[in-house]
Amino acid sequence: MSRIGKLPVAIPAGVKVTADANVITVEGPKGKLTQDYSDLVKIDVQDGQALVTRSDDTKPARAAHGLYRSLIRNMVQGVTDGFTKNLIINGVGFRAEVQGKLLIMNLGYSNDFIAAIPDGLTVTADAQGKISIAGIDKQQVGEFAAEIRRLRKPEPYKGKGVRYETETIKRKVGKAGVK
Repeated sequence: MSRIGKLPVAIPAGVKVTADANVITVEGPKGKLTQDYSDLVKIDVQDGQALVTRSDDTKPARAAHGLYRSLIRNMVQGVTDGFTKNLIINGVGFRAEVQGKLLIMNLGYSNDFIAAIPDGLTVTADAQGKISIAGIDKQQVGEFAAEIRRLRKPEPYKGKGVRYETETIKRKVGKAGVK
């Protein structure tokens, strides 16, 4: 049995979870999230917790068991606390600013990058080169952060580029020079 899938998901006070017709809905103080789920698993909501059970012991059912339990846990966490990803812009002249629903970044290329901020996300950028992306959907927050990082990945010689706040860049030594 899946070690992750068999654990119940605790539902805190103020969060409402409903599962019917292969759709699970989680509603909380920060918003509402919905997720389709497969017939391979069954979701029971009772006594302040959600329990995921699988229909049979096939490999796809075993894989879906842990997956849907993790998705439900992320949905509950999202509507109560939310998710945040922080990015650091490092480089001379590199900067970012938010104008309405647009994130405008100068990353050392001849033209600025303009990224439309998706609905449901809040983005803030400060003068020190820190971008903070927050929202209730973990997948949406992570995907938008990855798109921003992909515009200028950090390079190993000077560390210039866009990196996650928790990411460490292994620095390389440049050319030694000829004597």
